Amino acid sequence: MRHGRAGSLNGTQKLKAWQDSRPEVLSEFHSNTAYLCLPWDWYRWASSGLSANLTINNMAVAMTCNIVYGLGFADSTACAIVGVFLGSLTTAYMSTWGAVSGNRTMVVNRFFMGFYPSKICTPLNIILMVGYGTIDCIIGGQVLSAVSGGHMTIAVGIVIVALIQCTIAGFGLKIFHVYERFAWFPQLFVLFILVGSAGPHFNVSLPSSVTGSALNANRLSFLTLCFYIPNSWAAAASDYYVYYPPDTPKWKIFLLTLSGLLVSFWFVDLIGIGLGCGVAAVPAWSDAFDISSGALIAEAYTPLGGFGKFCSVLIAFGVIANCVPGTYSAAIGCQIMGRWGQALPRWVWVIVLVTIQLICGLAGRNQLFVIFQNFLALMGYWLMTMICIVAEEHVLFKPRLGLDWTAWADPKRLPIGYAALLAFLLGWAGAVLGMSELWFVGPLATVSDGADVGMWVGCVFALASYPPLRYLEVKKFGR
Repeated sequence: MRHGRAGSLNGTQKLKAWQDSRPEVLSEFHSNTAYLCLPWDWYRWASSGLSANLTINNMAVAMTCNIVYGLGFADSTACAIVGVFLGSLTTAYMSTWGAVSGNRTMVVNRFFMGFYPSKICTPLNIILMVGYGTIDCIIGGQVLSAVSGGHMTIAVGIVIVALIQCTIAGFGLKIFHVYERFAWFPQLFVLFILVGSAGPHFNVSLPSSVTGSALNANRLSFLTLCFYIPNSWAAAASDYYVYYPPDTPKWKIFLLTLSGLLVSFWFVDLIGIGLGCGVAAVPAWSDAFDISSGALIAEAYTPLGGFGKFCSVLIAFGVIANCVPGTYSAAIGCQIMGRWGQALPRWVWVIVLVTIQLICGLAGRNQLFVIFQNFLALMGYWLMTMICIVAEEHVLFKPRLGLDWTAWADPKRLPIGYAALLAFLLGWAGAVLGMSELWFVGPLATVSDGADVGMWVGCVFALASYPPLRYLEVKKFGR
């Protein structure tokens, strides 16, 4: 049975029924018939993917390669290429459910985890998106402060970035798409300028400073960190395709998403690795990094004088294209939480969420790398457990049980969710055993020389436990 074709309604009728039952999204509905043309379609989505990810927050993650993990240029590059590819695959997979269902990602999750267990993931997704928005505000504020020579504090820079992203996210998806369609171009321009300015000092021959088993542990930890960033979009991947025609081929959506993510993340990660390795060889870069990672980026433009400061300002404001879609999805998540969430319009939730980002950004503005190491890992643990459950339900059980997208709000027509809940909790238990954080190191991480294997162990626990649990659930309840 083809997904989205269960029952007496075809896919288009089901999408229309869903839209009619969700009046809060009708004001944003618009025709996307142009998306049927592949070249223009690729530009429409890939431009959004490029705008959202050709940003300095992703570059700052890659800087940890040598600064935190002691990896050389070659080791760092190999880990980033593999990590980004794997993380992009999961997001591309989750994106394929948006057009056929007309549902946001956290609503799609109900069809795989059950109505009530899936609600656990919704607040976690909100935390994830708010966390990334906080990181964006911090790194943008750091660069603006560095460009001003310290006359503007990091706190003031954070406030500026937060206010601009609040304005854009509050207007909704249509304005967001227009903004993102063109925001990538100045970012790409200033990134190429950065390569020309800083490239000669990237220290591509730098070897890893760790050896033996510690080297392998740090390779895995950095690879996993590079995995988390593109993978984090999986929690909202369907959101950006809900207005596509429901008969849009899944393979097209998959490839559109994958290509946009790979091109953008590989490019900025390699620049970030170059900067991170260059800190070991360029004293001015090392001094700038002692101030902040944003100051390091601004320092890389210094040879260009006033034009370099102009480029620094552009690249600082580029983070807005990254935090706007996340804030938008988090606001939708607040409405999905329940009727109480739907009582407030989306723009009110945007203001609330940006305010939280602003407060967290001001409080953590001097702890950016600590946030990277701990926050990103914690978010990756639950998200990959969810994706494992979705994939197994899709492959092993949905071909027989079918999918009726009109049941999005009816718990009695969705899976019970006992199996998904238990597998999700077991996945978390595996993550705890393998996590390596500043505040806790699991026993499996200890025997792995400190490598953060939490996500991988959690995936194994979820993948192994879900099929038998789900089989028993279907046998007893029939759904």
